[in-house]
Amino acid sequence: MEKYTLDDAISLPESAFDISQHLGFSKAAAANWAWLEIAGAALSHYLVDRHQRLQALLDWFYRDLGFCMREDYFSVEAADLGACLISRQGNSTSLATVLMLLAKQLDLQLEPLLLPGNTLLCSRIDNQVRYLDPLTGRDLSRHQLHVLVRGELGNGAQFKPGYLKPASVKRLISRMLHELKAGCIVSHQFEAAMECCNLLLQWHGDDVHLNRERAFIAQQLGCIQVAAADLRHFIDKSPHDPVIELVKLQLRELSEHRETYH
Repeated sequence: MEKYTLDDAISLPESAFDISQHLGFSKAAAANWAWLEIAGAALSHYLVDRHQRLQALLDWFYRDLGFCMREDYFSVEAADLGACLISRQGNSTSLATVLMLLAKQLDLQLEPLLLPGNTLLCSRIDNQVRYLDPLTGRDLSRHQLHVLVRGELGNGAQFKPGYLKPASVKRLISRMLHELKAGCIVSHQFEAAMECCNLLLQWHGDDVHLNRERAFIAQQLGCIQVAAADLRHFIDKSPHDPVIELVKLQLRELSEHRETYH
């Protein structure tokens, strides 16, 4: 796989299309045509009243265009923004991104919120705040947002104020890469999963959990030395992590495997 460099000069949807093509998934040109076709039709739903304009966008997006949750929710295709535009099916992040971009075409602002395991959208028009589920377009209450967090992290999870902080484009693309990586692992596309880790480490080089994930992926590819190096890095940088003993055990097993392999 050719070298691909992420920088801070990123934009949506173009950067997401380029990343997907680099990883060997949807083609950037086909994804861009699908986007231009839909974006070009958005202005016909421009109404003077912003509340009515948002509702017209939601009705058009879900009812007329037929965007919906993909059945194989944790797949690469669900996480791939280009595939979402072409098939009109996706996960919460890809659907939220498309809807957010279409809202911009109509001079509306939908802010992406990155809850654990779920991406939502927030609309602020006049003094009215709406939290939207991108899988359905339905409104969610603050209580329902907390239920989503507890469903992901456990019943004792608190609702942190940071969950309501709008995500930057960089954070949104990072989440897409994490979800693409997870889809690759599920489908045993380990080379692409490895590249997702490499790309994420360009932006999040201090996230040692990415090194641990990459070690697992490298092991699946038979790259034992790479896996061992990543585990040693994790141990050196996070000596007090709750899983440190497990990681040390993994490293010992890898060392034994390497000796046997050679």
